[in-house]
Amino acid sequence: MKMTLLFAALLFSSYAHAGESGAALKADELKVEPFRDARTVAKLAAGDQVEILNKDGGWLQVKTAKGSGWVRMLSIRRGEARKPGSDMAGLAGLASGRAGTGHVVATTGIRGLNEEELKLAKFNEKELKTAESYLTGRTDAEKFAGKGKLQARKLDYLPEPGGAQ
Repeated sequence: MKMTLLFAALLFSSYAHAGESGAALKADELKVEPFRDARTVAKLAAGDQVEILNKDGGWLQVKTAKGSGWVRMLSIRRGEARKPGSDMAGLAGLASGRAGTGHVVATTGIRGLNEEELKLAKFNEKELKTAESYLTGRTDAEKFAGKGKLQARKLDYLPEPGGAQ
């Protein structure tokens, strides 16, 4: 369990650092907030240079020649620009964030680390301690569920694909 938390802390603490440069992998919209239905402030073209200012979930706050705003993390390549569409084309097309005005939240696909990023990762004791602070035991979890009047429910397995059981 602690090894998993250590890996998660390293993964999330090494992704985006303020002042880091990057380039748009594909055309995308620059938003005023990190939500898909937020107002668009500018349009990025593949290859546009960006400065990464902040990260929030699957979104990066960036500064470009066209303005500042939020763009989907999968639309940006950190570091030196490469030929647009040369890699990760399928992943870069994934959408993430709040969907529509109904405030429905979609899950976010986050790419893994490549070899270069793994080599650059640094131990971050503060992030590890933060991750460890979320650990809980069965007793505490049951107490929490009891306070919220949550009850365990047993569910059947999903049917096999194609109707076979």
